[in-house]
Amino acid sequence: NDIQLIYSAYYNKLEIFRFDSNVGKFVGYTEYGVKQAEYRNNNPSIIGGMRAQREGYCLHNVGNWYPNM
Repeated sequence: NDIQLIYSAYYNKLEIFRFDSNVGKFVGYTEYGVKQAEYRNNNPSIIGGMRAQREGYCLHNVGNWYPNM
């Protein structure tokens, strides 16, 4: 539960949208980002893939990054 995956998209040093595994969906921060987040949240394959990234990438490598855990 302590492991969190955050995927952010930036343009011109401005965060457009973000996926947070604790929230479980994309959140938009600009007008364009809100549209992109809505598109991604309505696509089950994108949401499923991002949720699986936490399991496949973060939890798999936590022993490499923090060997004393």
